[in-house]
Amino acid sequence: MADLVSRIFQCIMGVFTYTDEYTSSVPPARLFKALIVDSHNLIPKLIPLAVKSIDIIEGDGGAGSIRQINFGEGNTFGLSSIHFHICSFMYQSSQVKSIKNRIDELDLENFSYKYSLIEGDGLMNKLDKITYDVKFEPTPDGGSKNKMSSTYYTKGDIVLTEDEIKEGKEKALGMYKIVEAYLLQNPDAYV
Repeated sequence: MADLVSRIFQCIMGVFTYTDEYTSSVPPARLFKALIVDSHNLIPKLIPLAVKSIDIIEGDGGAGSIRQINFGEGNTFGLSSIHFHICSFMYQSSQVKSIKNRIDELDLENFSYKYSLIEGDGLMNKLDKITYDVKFEPTPDGGSKNKMSSTYYTKGDIVLTEDEIKEGKEKALGMYKIVEAYLLQNPDAYV
């Protein structure tokens, strides 16, 4: 399973940045394909009660495309935009029906992905947007080191606590572990 290597939290004038780093025995190409490239197919199959569907509603799935994540009934923001690695699940007490992400950059060769949560219940009237920068790198043992930086842009003078963001990141790690476990149990998937 993934190990949490480090967490860094920084706040500057309404902009909060949180960085996670995880290690995995799964090679970066497989994790990237499963968690990022094919997440719209895989995630609803792995956790259908939490994520009903992930639809590409604009574009071809590359940079500039918009993805809508539709959550299951009764879901309390159990998953955000993986994603795609995966997202921000800060407000578990509210009912989130859907969110929209804009793919800002998708680099298939270097296993990096940038996207923004731009619309939906997940912003909870506290945030203008959340941006994510995800990178999967190889490790000497054949596994991967996976880095994710999340930047929260608050509305007005709203302040997010480290605990609010930390709680959400722990749920994102849970999603990461589900996909990682699937890949470990299915060694021929996403090769």
